[in-house]
Amino acid sequence: MTRAAPPHEFRPDGAVTNPRVLELALEKKLRQAGLRPTRQRMALGALLFSAGDRHVTAEDLHMEAVATGERVSLATVYNTLHQFLQVGLLREVAVAGTRAYFDTNTSNHNHYFIESAGELVDIPSSSIRVDGLPEPPPGMRIEHVDVVVRLVKA
Repeated sequence: MTRAAPPHEFRPDGAVTNPRVLELALEKKLRQAGLRPTRQRMALGALLFSAGDRHVTAEDLHMEAVATGERVSLATVYNTLHQFLQVGLLREVAVAGTRAYFDTNTSNHNHYFIESAGELVDIPSSSIRVDGLPEPPPGMRIEHVDVVVRLVKA
């Protein structure tokens, strides 16, 4: 008698609750994006994609990986994030010049940045309207307009 495949267990926020389902889904996602599912990509991908949509810096992801016992350098984390970015698995949101957040939600949306907490929070798409964009140069098209609304305590 063969055993049935594990059920697809997803939370409403998109997080996967079954580790084997996450592993299989992540491996498929990486292969479809043209990336080989190396041990480090799988480990970092599991941290990124298992908890639903999230915003993370390379430093924060590195600390999470080390806390789980993963032996990975900060340079490898940066390289992996940029590989994921290049194949469309992540979006990069530049906030404070040198501070970049990587967003697992690649849809067209905008953000609040809570200055005191260094936290990025999604703004519902229907809440922002951008008017009066300039005509792009010949041969170019506007792909996305990033709006980051900075918040401080009143």
